[in-house]
Amino acid sequence: MNKIKLFSTVVFAIFLAGCATGAKMENMVYSDFSNKTYAPELKQQVSVNEVVGGEETNPAWTSEISNEMFKSALKESLEMQGLYAEEGKYVLTADLIEVDQPMFGLDFTVTTHIQYKLTDTQTNNIVFEKTVVAPYTATVNDAFYGVERLRLANEGSGKENIKNLLSELEKIDVKDISVN
Repeated sequence: MNKIKLFSTVVFAIFLAGCATGAKMENMVYSDFSNKTYAPELKQQVSVNEVVGGEETNPAWTSEISNEMFKSALKESLEMQGLYAEEGKYVLTADLIEVDQPMFGLDFTVTTHIQYKLTDTQTNNIVFEKTVVAPYTATVNDAFYGVERLRLANEGSGKENIKNLLSELEKIDVKDISVN
């Protein structure tokens, strides 16, 4: 009887250690402030409308990036850059077109393909539209358990994607586009 209890306890512990958890918002937020300059028209003028294409995590399967977590990370990242407004002149949408994930391996590289669209709410002109692709690799040194390593790779790729979006937003000249 004691062997059955011990076996059940070990199986339950392995099951708990192997449960997948979704990408966490706080680990996808991009917060580096070094040398970021944006068009003055974007300052505190970008709201986030909708994020689609993400998936909820099934604990018995694999870690995923949910719409809600990515939207929160996007808002927080924009806020830290001084761009976010609850109801701004510009509305940003994000479509998680694809999240490439490995099924197994030692190093997990996740690549997010996210299409962003920034629209001027007054003119309905699209100010910016681009699909941003960002890979990120989590290694065994980052996490021994595969499900945790996949979550870290998801979060890293989401954060890199937001970082790349912010770099693209630095390049746009809103004045030239908004008059079209």
